[in-house]
Amino acid sequence: MSTTVLSPCAARSFRPSTFDRLLSAAAASSLPLLFILLWSSGYVAGKLALPHTGPLTLLTLRFGLAAVVLLAVAMTTGAPWPHRARGWAHLAVVGLLMQVLHFSCIYFALQWGLSAGVAGLLIGLMPLATALGAHLWLAERISRRQMLALLGGLAGVGLVIADKPLNGAWTAYAVAGLGLLGLVAGTLYQKRFCAHMDLRSGAGVQMAVSALAVAAVAWPTEHFAIDWAPELIGSWLWLGLVNSIGAFSLMFIMIRRGQAGQVARLFFLIPGVSALMGFVLLGERLEPLALAGFGLSALAVCFAAAKR
Repeated sequence: MSTTVLSPCAARSFRPSTFDRLLSAAAASSLPLLFILLWSSGYVAGKLALPHTGPLTLLTLRFGLAAVVLLAVAMTTGAPWPHRARGWAHLAVVGLLMQVLHFSCIYFALQWGLSAGVAGLLIGLMPLATALGAHLWLAERISRRQMLALLGGLAGVGLVIADKPLNGAWTAYAVAGLGLLGLVAGTLYQKRFCAHMDLRSGAGVQMAVSALAVAAVAWPTEHFAIDWAPELIGSWLWLGLVNSIGAFSLMFIMIRRGQAGQVARLFFLIPGVSALMGFVLLGERLEPLALAGFGLSALAVCFAAAKR
């Protein structure tokens, strides 16, 4: 058996060039930016679609499209499936909490007048609320830094609400807050019982269960009334393919690459990006007091996730 020895020049040719390293670094750094844009765009897309159909009907379309794509990918790529009924049940619970309860509440709040920016602000508190929930449910230690950040985030939300009095809008704020609790509960439940799920099959099962659940309620309450306007079709495709699959997949990819702390820090940018998108695409405006609330909440989330 002969052994081939590379010359120094040939060996050097196999080393990544400066351009290759810069390209790899740019690809890695683009993932957080892409995640922020995709996640934030979901609130604006939902706001654009809701005048043409009901919240539950829109979610049926969104979850149904995402379920078809994810289940097809899981079956064609040979993804592993849960071996026991308990595993299927855990995935169903996560779907009902993280998808159905979370997005149903957010869409109803958007329909009742909540702006896309404020919706992004409330969901942007997810890392802080998750830390508190993990302390209460999973007995994880919550640091003084996290507690101070949680208080600062809540103070920021208070400033935003104070800028727009609760008369007539309190139900939208309350329902959006319930949506935040659904997202936090689903995140903690998945961490506790579905930590090793396959991304393809697990997400596909969650979306399928979510689609069936919202469809069962949408039929008797909204009768699947749909105005197939271009805004609705575009928003539906964006929500089902880009937002539901793309944003969540990017989040899991970054976490699996060991960037969990970076993912948490990214959430402090989501409210501002959502508000900017709402201003450009929907004409939503924020007064100085609300802007101060956005800034305070963003600093609170960043403070909690920053390295010591």
